[in-house]
Amino acid sequence: VQLQASGGGLVQPGGLLTLSCATSGISFRINHMGWYRQASGKQRELVATAFLSGRTNYVDSVKGRFTLSRDNVKNTVYLQMNNLKPEDTAVYYCNRVPAGPREYWGRGTLVTVSS
Repeated sequence: VQLQASGGGLVQPGGLLTLSCATSGISFRINHMGWYRQASGKQRELVATAFLSGRTNYVDSVKGRFTLSRDNVKNTVYLQMNNLKPEDTAVYYCNRVPAGPREYWGRGTLVTVSS
């Protein structure tokens, strides 16, 4: 299994970033996929889901600001993040939804929102 998240970095409040996550070995085309994040000292949370139906779902705190998309040819998911806030600071991971208790997570990509 490979989950290679990239695109994170330091951005000012109100800025934007686009994350990518290239995957292999997780049967991408038959799984719902999502972006998760884990802030320092907090539990990992699911913030965006791309269902196989094409529908997407977002946690309330990112609705209207984040957009998830998936490419079933490249086995890659993307997360466009606009109007970033300091509370969006976290390590971001992609994985299937739902993720099991022993799921492999990869290294994730760090997003820091700070002035």
